[in-house]
Amino acid sequence: MARITFSCLPASWSCSVSLLSLGCAPRQRLLLLFITSALLLLGTYQRQLWSAGPRRPGSRVNKYLSIAESMEVTDVLDPALNYGIVVDCGSSGSRVFVYYWPPHNGNPHTLLDIRQMRDRDRKPVVKKIKPGISTLSNTPTQASDYLHPLLRFAAAHVPRSKHKETPLYILCTAGMRLLPDSQQADILDDLVTDVPLEFDFLFSSSHAEVISGKQEGVYAWIGINFVLGRFDHADEADATVEVTTGSQNQRPISRRRTVGIMDMGGASLQIAYEVPSAISFTSPQEEEAGKSVLAEFNLGCDVEHTQHVYRVYVTTFLGFGGNMARQRYEDQLINNTLAKNRFLTAQAGLSEDQPYLDPCLPASLSDTVVKGNRTVYLRGQGDWSRCREAVRPFLGLHNGTMSPGGVYQAPINFSNSEFYGFSEFFYCTEDVLRLGGAYDSHKYSRAATDYCLTKWSILKQRLDNKLFSQQADVYRLKLQCFKSGWMYEVLHSGFRFPTDYPNLKTAQLVYDKEVQWTLGAILFKTRFLPLRDLRQETLRQNQNHPSWLRSSFVYNHHLFSLCILVVVLAILLYILRLRRIHQREQRQADALNLLWVEEGEALLP
Repeated sequence: MARITFSCLPASWSCSVSLLSLGCAPRQRLLLLFITSALLLLGTYQRQLWSAGPRRPGSRVNKYLSIAESMEVTDVLDPALNYGIVVDCGSSGSRVFVYYWPPHNGNPHTLLDIRQMRDRDRKPVVKKIKPGISTLSNTPTQASDYLHPLLRFAAAHVPRSKHKETPLYILCTAGMRLLPDSQQADILDDLVTDVPLEFDFLFSSSHAEVISGKQEGVYAWIGINFVLGRFDHADEADATVEVTTGSQNQRPISRRRTVGIMDMGGASLQIAYEVPSAISFTSPQEEEAGKSVLAEFNLGCDVEHTQHVYRVYVTTFLGFGGNMARQRYEDQLINNTLAKNRFLTAQAGLSEDQPYLDPCLPASLSDTVVKGNRTVYLRGQGDWSRCREAVRPFLGLHNGTMSPGGVYQAPINFSNSEFYGFSEFFYCTEDVLRLGGAYDSHKYSRAATDYCLTKWSILKQRLDNKLFSQQADVYRLKLQCFKSGWMYEVLHSGFRFPTDYPNLKTAQLVYDKEVQWTLGAILFKTRFLPLRDLRQETLRQNQNHPSWLRSSFVYNHHLFSLCILVVVLAILLYILRLRRIHQREQRQADALNLLWVEEGEALLP
C-alpha cells in the first residue's frame, strides 16, 4: 500500500497517509504527489536556510597549528590582503619584517590573522643590515639613508597599490636606549622627516620610537601566545583560567590559559607571564614596585569589550644572562683568591701547580682567568651541587621575598600555568644534555651531575665523535657545568618554580619557526584596525543596500515561511475533505448494499 510522509513538517508532527485509504482518484493522486514533492523541496531548502549562518565562536579551525599553511607563498595578487612592516633596530643591526593578513572575519572578539609574508621561494620576507642604528649617534641625518635598503626591500615585496595603506613601524631597542635622549630624538626626527619623501607607506611620528625593555617583553609575550593560538576563545577541552580585569563591576572571565616566557641570553634574563587575578600589595612601596613591572592592555578592537584585556608581569634582569653571570663569578673568584693569599701562606690559584679547584668546571679541566696583570689558575672539580651553592648568591635574593636582583615578582599559580624557556634555557638542556623539550628537574639534575663529573678528555672525545648537538663546541662544553647550575638556580631559587613543576618546555622554535617580538608589536599596533574595517563594511553595506531593501529581505524571508505554513494547512484541509467524501461514499455504498439485501430477502420464497 502506497504511503506518503510529509517530511517538511517538524519531526514531532510527521504523519503518513495512505492513498488507498483516501479512496483518491488517479487524478487526485497525481495532484497530491505533485504537491507533496513541492513541499519536500521547499522543506529541504528551508532547513538549509535555517542551518546557514555565522559559525559558533567555539567552532574554529586552529590556523596557527598548521605548519604547511605558514609555509605557503603569499598571494600578492589577492586584492583583499593587507600588509604591515616592522623594522627592528637592535644594538648589533636592524631587520625588516613584512607581515600580511586577510580581511577581518567580522567578529569583534577575534584578532587579525597576521602572518609573516613569504616570497616565491617560500622564504620569510626578512632582511638584515649591520651595524646598529645607534652607531649614527653623531651623524643622525644619515638615519634614513641607513634604513633605505631595508625599506626598499619591503617596498619591492608589498604590492604597489597597497603602499599607502600599509603601516610602517620603526622600533628601536637596546642600542638606542643607551643613547642620550637628545641623540635619540635627532635620529627619530630624521626618519620621520625623510622616510615619507621616498616611500608611500602609512607612517607618522608615532610610528617611530625607542621602545622600553618592558614593551619589548610584552611584544614577545604577545607573539608567542598568538602563534600558539592562546588568544582564541576557549574550547571545552582547553585549559582555562578565571581572569579578573581592572574594569569595575566586571565579572571574572573564563578563557584559554596563556603561556609565560623566560629568555636567558648572554647578558640579560627576561620573564613575562599573565597575572589572571588582581594583586593585593602589602605596602605602598610594594605597590609602586609592582606597577613598574605590570602592564595591563586590551588587544581587542573595542575598548568596551574586556575579552582580550591582559595583565602581564614583565621584567628584564641585566647582568643575569649566562655569560655575564660567569663573568661576575670569575671576578669574585679572582678577588677572593687574591685576598686570601695576602693573609695565608698557601698560594692556591696563583700557579699551575696549585690551581684553584673550581666546582663549576668539568672534572680535570685546566683553565685560567686573567684580570689586569693578575692570573688565576683553575682546575675543574666537577661538583654540580657545590657549583649551585657557589652561584646562588649572585641571584641577589632578599630573604626569599623578591625575584633575582631584589625586583618585585608577581605571584604565579604553579598549579594552573604553563611556561616556555628560550635561548640559554634551551641550550643548557639540549646542546649537551639532550633533554630539550618538556623539562624534568630530576632528570636534568642527574644529567648535569654526571656531566660535571665526567673527565674533560672524555668530553672532548665525545665532541669529536659528534655525540652532542651540532651547535655544541668546546666553549659550550667548558661552560656547560656552570650554566646548567646557573639556569637551575635562576629557575628554582630565583623564580621559585617547584622542582616538580610539570608545564615548562624549553624550545628554540615554535612550530619550526622563530617567533619574533615584532609579530607581537604589529599585532598590538594594529589592534584597532578590525574595528575600522567593520565600520567601513557597515558603511559600504548602507551605501549599496538601502534600508528598504534590507527590510524587504527580512520581510520576504518571513513571507516565505508563512507561505509554507499556508500550503501545509491547505494540504491538511484537502486531506480532511477527501476523508469526508470517502466516508460519505462509504455510507451510500453501505445503504445501497443494505437495500439490495432487503430486496433479495423479499424475493426469497
